[in-house]
Amino acid sequence: MLLKDKLGKSFVFTTELGGINGTDIEKSIAKVREYAGLDAINIHDCPNARLRMNSVMAAAVINRATGMETIPHFTCRDRSLLGTQADLLGAHALGIRYLLPTTGDNPQHGPYKSSGVYDYNSAELIALIKNFNAGQDANGQAFQGQTQFTVAATATPAAANLAAEIANMQKKVNADADFFQTQPVYDAAQAGVFLAQAKVFGKPVLLGLMPLKSLKMADFVNKNVAGVTVPPTILAAMEQGKTGFEVACELISQVYRQVDGLHIFGMGDVAVTNRLVAYTKELLSR
Repeated sequence: MLLKDKLGKSFVFTTELGGINGTDIEKSIAKVREYAGLDAINIHDCPNARLRMNSVMAAAVINRATGMETIPHFTCRDRSLLGTQADLLGAHALGIRYLLPTTGDNPQHGPYKSSGVYDYNSAELIALIKNFNAGQDANGQAFQGQTQFTVAATATPAAANLAAEIANMQKKVNADADFFQTQPVYDAAQAGVFLAQAKVFGKPVLLGLMPLKSLKMADFVNKNVAGVTVPPTILAAMEQGKTGFEVACELISQVYRQVDGLHIFGMGDVAVTNRLVAYTKELLSR
């Protein structure tokens, strides 16, 4: 069953492959083949404003080679309004059927003298893509044919200002986003508050889950990753020997009945991602 047909009806699993560094896509294809039980894989679009293979083209190659459905990230940063529309038509011709519009990390974070375009924001990009699904360009003019994109959107359950985050989600819902993939969350109670408010939108939510590799990683997340917080209780538990995998499983057991799926930030660890998928499927089978 295709991802678009499972959303909101069956529990789904996605993960992130990250951006492809250089020309060797075969390593990424081999890694994708190692995953078990996933419904789709996200492909980053030059994260941190660093050079990576074009996400749409990489997603098309990986999909054709493996059969895995792919969700390329599609930033507002690098494309003018005209270029965006041309790329949308090209993406559809390549067989891409899912997109995740994002703002894109500011070029100042990267190593190049590059300027961000930002002709539109992520909600406006979602609306543009949906116009393309209706066969209309940015000016509302009809073009030949129409696209068939299912559009993902991002959300941050642990945002410092949850009211503002929910308002931002509302804008994406108004633009007709089809489902949400969230940033990681570690606090089940915090996730519950977010999910209760997000439920009113009637859109499937895939909750973000990022298994911690170490206490050092947890400390890095708290200091450097905006909108993601590892609670003191988890830090204390890990100091006593609890593993990041165990922390992740505990969170899953507390929230899996409230979500439509999981978006796993596995950071390339296929084995851990597969174990988390298997653990969740075992819970669902009870």
